[in-house]
Amino acid sequence: MQIADRSVEHVQASDVLVEAEAITKVIGSNGTSTTILDAVSFAVPRNSLFAINGPSGSGKSTLLNILTGIDRPTSGRVVFAGNEIGHMSENGLARWRGRTVGIVFQFFQLLPTLTARENVELALELGGAFPRRQRRERSLACLDEVGMADYADRLPSQLSGGQQQRVAIARALANDPPVLVADEPTGNLDSKSAHQVFDLLGSLTGRGKSVLYVTHDRELAARATSRVDLLDGRVIGLGAVGAGREAAS
Repeated sequence: MQIADRSVEHVQASDVLVEAEAITKVIGSNGTSTTILDAVSFAVPRNSLFAINGPSGSGKSTLLNILTGIDRPTSGRVVFAGNEIGHMSENGLARWRGRTVGIVFQFFQLLPTLTARENVELALELGGAFPRRQRRERSLACLDEVGMADYADRLPSQLSGGQQQRVAIARALANDPPVLVADEPTGNLDSKSAHQVFDLLGSLTGRGKSVLYVTHDRELAARATSRVDLLDGRVIGLGAVGAGREAAS
């Protein structure tokens, strides 16, 4: 854990978006237990393209869920933009997430009976960051930001996988959160679409957003500005990578 502790120290407090301190997650029942995460510590710089990298079963998705308050650690703490989220109630966490975090899923999670615009508008209705009279304009602006304005009236079934993921990113941006988190956002796409979607995510740091993403792809992990590498629930490497913005430009 000395490597992780040094990483936290080397990022000045004013530059830290997320600080994870000794995050441990243990699950089990009937007298048996499994350690999913084992005292994981690291810091995420502000305005970064940050990768949580590791093979299947390394605890990546569990860690991302803990960082965003969807799951809670067995021990340890998460300080997110100065707020220790472990002290929040479930309702408080939901409100905080709605203002702070946009989530991009591997399998898009678009409602099949709603058009691209309506999927984004639904996020606006649930988030409440914009008044009702502005939601249509805002949803179209978000779709335009990801290159999907011309497809606003199409259903998900009428879009390719890459196009659906772009709509999902527009939805995540709808309430203008400072942070986007993405769990294997290119894992269900062909290689061309995957690179296009990743380039889009990477470009968001130039617009003042921070992006945290889970990946098992070494090439995509290498394009981050900084990252943490996991294996069997433990940190095996971390630090600045420095390739993210240039690679995504």
